[in-house]
This record gives sequence, C-alpha cells and structure tokens, in this order.
Amino acid sequence: MSNIKEIFASMVFNDAVMREKLPKDTYKSLIKTIEDGKELDITVANVVANAMKDWAIEKGATHYTHWFQPMTGITAEKHDSFITPVGSNDVIMEFSGKELIKGEPDASSFPSGGLRATFEARGYTAWDPTSFAFIKDNTLCIPTAFCSYGGEALDKKTPLLRSMRAVSEQAVRVLRLFGSKTSQVVSTVGAEQEYFIIDKKLFDKRKDLIITGRTLFGAKPPKGQEMDDHYFGSIKPRVKAFMAELDEELWKLGILAKTEHNEAAPAQHELAPIYGSTNLATDHNQLTMETMKNVAARHGLVCLLHEKPFEGVNGSGKHNNWSIATSEGVNLLEPGETPAENAQFLLFLCAVIAAVDDFQDLLRISVASAGNDHRLGANEAPPAIMSMFLGDELTAILDSIEQGTAYDPHTESVMEIGADVLPKFAKDTTDRNRTSPFAFTGNKFEFRSVGSAHSISGPNLTLNTIVAEELSRIADKLEAAVDSGEDFNKAVGKLIRDIYKQHKRIIFNGNNYSDEWIEEAKRRGLLNLRTTPDALPYFVSEKNIAMYTKHKVFTEMEMHSRDEIHMESYCKVMNIEALTMLDMAKKQVVPAVMKYIRALSETAVAAKSIGIPADVECELAAKLSSLAGELHDSIGALEFAVNESHKYTDSYDLMFFIRDEIIPTMNSVRAAADELETMVGEEYWPFPTYDALLFNI
Repeated sequence: MSNIKEIFASMVFNDAVMREKLPKDTYKSLIKTIEDGKELDITVANVVANAMKDWAIEKGATHYTHWFQPMTGITAEKHDSFITPVGSNDVIMEFSGKELIKGEPDASSFPSGGLRATFEARGYTAWDPTSFAFIKDNTLCIPTAFCSYGGEALDKKTPLLRSMRAVSEQAVRVLRLFGSKTSQVVSTVGAEQEYFIIDKKLFDKRKDLIITGRTLFGAKPPKGQEMDDHYFGSIKPRVKAFMAELDEELWKLGILAKTEHNEAAPAQHELAPIYGSTNLATDHNQLTMETMKNVAARHGLVCLLHEKPFEGVNGSGKHNNWSIATSEGVNLLEPGETPAENAQFLLFLCAVIAAVDDFQDLLRISVASAGNDHRLGANEAPPAIMSMFLGDELTAILDSIEQGTAYDPHTESVMEIGADVLPKFAKDTTDRNRTSPFAFTGNKFEFRSVGSAHSISGPNLTLNTIVAEELSRIADKLEAAVDSGEDFNKAVGKLIRDIYKQHKRIIFNGNNYSDEWIEEAKRRGLLNLRTTPDALPYFVSEKNIAMYTKHKVFTEMEMHSRDEIHMESYCKVMNIEALTMLDMAKKQVVPAVMKYIRALSETAVAAKSIGIPADVECELAAKLSSLAGELHDSIGALEFAVNESHKYTDSYDLMFFIRDEIIPTMNSVRAAADELETMVGEEYWPFPTYDALLFNI
C-alpha cells in the first residue's frame, strides 16, 4: 500500500490545493462566495476553472463531467473532453468558468414525477462549490445540483442543501438567545455501510442477483449465522485484499474510511467512515458504494448492496450517525460532564425528541423502499415503528425535570473485569440499544433504519428539516418570552418540561424486537407503517407540505413529483422482481425438477426390470411431482396477477395491488421452489445455492 499521508485526498481539488493553485484574491473571493452562499462572479470562475483544469490534467484527466445525483438514487455523469480545436490540425486544452458553473444534460430521461414531459428535454446542472471536485477514472468530477428548465429540483442534492440552510437558520436563532455569536450551524453525518461480498463466477449464474440484486429463490443452508462466528471474525484473505484496495481508492478521494469488519451474516461486512458535513458525507457515501462495486470486480468478486440479498440471514443497513454543530465545531448534542445542568443541550435534545414524534411518518418514508421492506422488523433491524432510545441517564434527567424533582446523578462506576492483569475502566452511564431505530449514542443520534442501498440524502434532509421546524417553534416561544420580560432560564426550563411531557411517548429504551413493544406502541398511538405502500401516502399530507414549504426545502409541486417517483419506483422494482421470478421458475426450476423426476423414474424402471424394489425412487418422484404441481399452480397465479397489474393506471392503486396480491403470490412460488431445492439432486439444481454463495470465498 502507498504512503497514506501522500495519497490521502490526492485526487481532490480541496482547500489545500486551491490555496496552492489559485491567486490569493481569487481564493479569498471563492471562499467568501462559499461562506455567504452568493453567486460566483464569472471572472473568478474562469480563474478557478483554468486552475482546476491544469491540476486535473497533471493528474492524468482528459475529460470533465458535472457529477450529480438524480432521483434514481445513484449518480449520473456526462463526460466532455478538455480539447478545443485550433485551426485544422491542432487542439488546445480549455475549460471555462461557464463550463464549470453550469452544464446542460438531458433531463427527460430521469425520473421527474410529472415535473417534465418527455419532450421537455432541457435540464441544468449547477456547480456546488461546498463539495470539492475530484478525479475518478481520469475524469474531473464536479459535484453539482440538478434542476429542470423551470428551476424545480430534479435531484437529491438541492433539497439537502436547502435543509442544511433551514436547520442552520433556526438553530442560530435559538443559540442567539443563549448568547452565542455563531453565524452557522452544520449538520454532520457518519454513514456506516453494510454490504455482502460474493464470488463473481457464482453471481453470474444467478439471474435474480444480476437483475434484481437479491435472490428470489434459495433454501436455508445447513449453517447460517446461528453460531455467531462470522461477526468480528478473522477476515478472509480475498476479502482482506479487496478491503485494502478499497481503503486506498477511498483515501485518494478524501473519504475518511476508518473501520472495517465482518458483520453478522456469512459474507457480510461493514465499512465505517469518520463523520463530516452532511453534504460532503452524502457525496462520499455515493462514491463509497460505487467504488465498492468497482474494486470488488477487480478481485473477481461482487459487492451486493441490496437490503436483503439472502432470505433468512441478516440484512444490510446503513447506520446514519447524525448530529449538529456550530461552525466553530461545538457539538450541540454533546451532553458535557453534567447534562442535567446543560440547559442548551437539553433544549436541543428536546427539539429532536419532538421532531421524531411529530414527524414519525416522514422518517419512515425517508427509509421506505421495496428492498428495505424485507429488512425492517425482521429481528435483525429496527421495526417499522419509529421510536427513540435515550438511555437511563438522560431519561431520568428529563423525568426529574417533568416531575419537578431533584435529579440524583449516577456516580461513575468502575468496570470490574475480574482479572488483576487487565486494566479497570470507567463504565458508561448508559448502554447502547441495537434494536432502536433512532438511538442516542453519546453525542449523536444513530438512525438505524436506513437501507444499505439508499442515498443518505433523503433521511438527512428529513432530519434537518423536521429538527429545523421544532427549533423554529422553540425560538418563537423563547423570543416571545424574552420580549415579554419573562426570566429566560425559567422559560427554558418550562419549555423543556412541556416538550418532554408532550412527546415522551416516542422514547422507548427496551427491546424493539419484542411483540410486546408492538402492542405498547399501538397503545401509545405511534404509527406502525409496516410496508412502503403503508408509508408513502403520508408524504403529501397537509401537515408535511406545510412544513417543507415553510422552510423552502421543497415546493408543493416538488413534493407531489417525489411522491409519484417513490410510488413508481416501488411498482417498477416489484414488477421486475415478479417477471424475473417467473422467468427463472419456468425456464430453470421446473425443467430441473422434471429432469430429476425423469432420472428417478428411469432408475425405478431399471431396478424393477431386474427385480429390485424401487419404493424409494417412486415415493420421492411422487413427492417431487406433487410439489411441482404446487409450483406450477403458483406460477400460473403469479402470471395472472402480473397481467392484472397492467390494468392499473394509477400508481397509488397499483402499489397496494402489488402489496396485497403480487407479493403473497411470489412468496407461494418461492416456498414451493425452495422446498424442491432441498429434494432435488445437487447436480440437477440450475443455479448456485445459499451455502455456495455465502461460504465460497
């Protein structure tokens, strides 16, 4: 491996490079533009573009692209070379400020939810100077926002940037009342990424993995994860080599890849970065997922990012560690040594509590997808019910404030390990809760419901905006109290007490996997939106439209377009899965079963011809024939359901038809096929089984 200090961010046009490559006046003007959020002067842009081009060419780049994040959930690029003709036989390398600031890709072929008609092709990409340009595959990539000809956001970056502005504005209002002079608050994120690694030769033999990213068939292997021997276990050499190259490639892009380990399921792993600003962290996570796939391919492996690629084993999530901090680096969710006396912390904590309670629906929608429906609530991930874990200490502090009683702090206890040669260390004041969807983990909240394939833009723009809304309400009340002459400290205390009393139903420190919690949550009046079709209709409720438009994160038109995109995506994913299942069942599973039945029958005839009993062969052939009949009937039912789905013209109605008719029928097809897999000879089965996929690396 190369020297880490030398390669880190070597492919990033970051602040250090700009200081070196740009004239001082240009650099200062650019930084001021970034800090103030003003439009970049074209003369400054021309100087920046030329320096960026020269730096990129030195690094081997031949092309540039505006790198953006459309509503597909992945990134998009249109490459242009730097060459410009000079005369008839020569070229020069040029890159102008205009080309840096704005691009014009075709907008008609990206999801728009009705914002743009197919014939309305024009769209624009606009440089986001708050996210550094970088070089990937000999191409200068310029992070950009993406909007329509009419100015509507067609991407995931624009609303995220708007939400960061919203939470900053409202947090600064509250901080001003505490005497802070900070001018900006930044939301920060560290996104832990779970994924599976399997052999490419086996992957290539599975049509379902190739087309849908998950296995539509697969009987439970003799061994899964029940021995808990894979979690944090020794990393296999092929995977370790992949991880080493992955780290190096990520470090070149300035991505702070920090921790890697085996996860709970066989062939499952995790990568965790150090946190950064939400905008940059979102860009970095998109790059991380792309780089994982590319590096895996170079090692003869395939990286699976689907939330549930294998039935019956641990699914993959993306633990989204979210917090907010001042521009000076003060974490507003840091309790300090005495959290009971830290009124500012408690007030910001209460803002998050209220946000999660008031907008449970939006948090659930932010992680809703066909893939994540297989994972949430499967005793490996949080349930679909949104709740918060605070731990005993913070809950006790808030309880004492509500009840008006003195808080008796826990004395710091020392952990006794029972071996004199081992060091003693202070015991944490609270445990961690792996079952909670939204857990406080020291100085941040870990949103554990995010799916592994998701862009983290959606969950974080949701968190930013709902917290901005609660901080806005808090600021309104405190400003009114100050204006009326009320004692500020008393007003803060009363507000903390009132918010906690009103919203404490959302706090649950117990086992979120238990059946008892489902009943308890229902008693508390919490939403249980089990599936994506259950959740999505809440997005464009009057309450949510009012909140998003108030903070200028979405227009009402943009919300309705995203609502349609979300529904269409769910329907398209499930239609592709159903068609793939039919194709595999009819062309691979049924012929394999018939071939095995024929072999058994021929064996039975041969045995009987020489006077040998063939009871075993006949009995097995009969069982297989009966199961094959069940499979045939299920295939017919699924074909009928898919054909019926084509009659629906409304995405909303189609979504519920898929949930209620197509998915149960798909489950029936799978159940019959998976049972057949356990009975058919291994050499007859048409594609690799779970034990081969999960353990053959």
